[in-house]
Amino acid sequence: MPAPWRICCNKKSKTKNGKAETDNMAEKSEKMQMKKEITLLNGVSLIVGNMIGSGIFVSPRGVLMYSASYGLSLVIWALGGMFSLFGALCYAELGTSIVKSGASYAYILEAFGAFVAFIRLWSSLLIIEPTTQAVIAITFANYIVQPIFPHCEPPYDAVRLIAAACICSLTFINCVNVKWGTRVQDIFTYAKVMALILVISVGLYKIGKGETENLRAPFEGSATNPGMIALALYSALFSYSGWDTLNYVTEEMQNPERNLPLSIAISMPIVTIIYLLTNIAYYVVLDMSAILTSDAVAVTFGGETLSYAKWIIPIAVAMSCYSGLNSSIIAASRLFYVGAREGHLPDSLSLIHIKCFTPVPALLFNGLMTLLYLLVEDVFLLINYYCFNYWLFVGLSIAGLIYLRYTQPRRPRPIKLNLFFPIVYCLCSLFLVIVPLYSDTINSLIGVGIALSGIPAYYLGVYLPFDKRPKCLQWLSGKQHHRPSQCAKILNAWSEERKNNFSQNPFSL
Repeated sequence: MPAPWRICCNKKSKTKNGKAETDNMAEKSEKMQMKKEITLLNGVSLIVGNMIGSGIFVSPRGVLMYSASYGLSLVIWALGGMFSLFGALCYAELGTSIVKSGASYAYILEAFGAFVAFIRLWSSLLIIEPTTQAVIAITFANYIVQPIFPHCEPPYDAVRLIAAACICSLTFINCVNVKWGTRVQDIFTYAKVMALILVISVGLYKIGKGETENLRAPFEGSATNPGMIALALYSALFSYSGWDTLNYVTEEMQNPERNLPLSIAISMPIVTIIYLLTNIAYYVVLDMSAILTSDAVAVTFGGETLSYAKWIIPIAVAMSCYSGLNSSIIAASRLFYVGAREGHLPDSLSLIHIKCFTPVPALLFNGLMTLLYLLVEDVFLLINYYCFNYWLFVGLSIAGLIYLRYTQPRRPRPIKLNLFFPIVYCLCSLFLVIVPLYSDTINSLIGVGIALSGIPAYYLGVYLPFDKRPKCLQWLSGKQHHRPSQCAKILNAWSEERKNNFSQNPFSL
């Protein structure tokens, strides 16, 4: 028997014969799910748009600083692209064999159970997603107001308000329609790729004219210390992060068995080639000291080469940030939506808007968390806390691929890689976990502490039977007396039936 509030959602309409019809929402509950509206082109835009952030415009100097030569830095950029391709291919297998949104959270849940997956979700909720989005929004705001304050620091309040407006606008767009979000992603991804093609074209033009003084001895002075080379590779791999974006929205893809791996296969070479050619263009025009001391390398490059058209670069950086923030909002909201669907977050976050078919509560929750982090004055310092956690859970999800090969050998796998690829990437992830512990021990330990703070949260909110949980958590879940949460009523949203309820046996594999 449907709950009273569900009956309220029934719509009455008249047929041509004048008879009233009742659209029973209870009958539609099984069909209530987000639409499959993400095409192959949208998938490529999501991956490219998230991978190519503001970093390649603003500060691609980390690799050069540690490698100490142009030649070695380009080799490390190429190696970073190759290792990232290995990880992306592993995610292509995972995404086509575990056809669930949520990326590493969903894969860890399937392989290692609810407890480890919850810790991954908790880390994302507390630090990874809101910090990343707040930093991108502030970078966007800085480049928007920079022309108004060319010779001084822009006002703090103005930057934060513009950043908040950016977050709110993208949250609204993605609440209204998935297609709106993907169109914004497509347009702004094309725009920033065109801006990078402009930078690359200028560099190639300079090479064609024979202006290659900076590249005549490319490996001179190269770092030989293994620790410095490791830090350079770490910087490169971090710049390639974002290749897992599409795995957060697998359930919304058209024909994911085909389009997910194809999107990855198209995107990864595009990003690697753009990164290599853009750095070559920088190296041709700017000497090493100019790159290492510049606050925004692309802006310095534009000032040297584009003359009256140098205004294009700050706009391109802002567009890059807007695109990167949009893809991050799409991915994070689906992560929280899937987490709620599995019983790891309040049920309200698993609701889908009845007309828009978008996860409105999850999007609003993500937006609210990011706005709260804008209130932190030193939000850029928070990003140091999650490097350890990010790479740990990415590596753990790929280790899950190897584990599932042995525990579930008969699972359908449209794509089945040689185990060489996941093993190499797991070793690479181990390296990425060790490097921040070595180079930034205190911040890494703080990140570990943030992750471990999820243990009591898991015990109180997931492991305990519902009637033994604290009253406030019962209220947040919206399950009391089998009635919906106020969120469902206010937002006109409906809950998808859970496909897998791991909370009944949370430590099972």
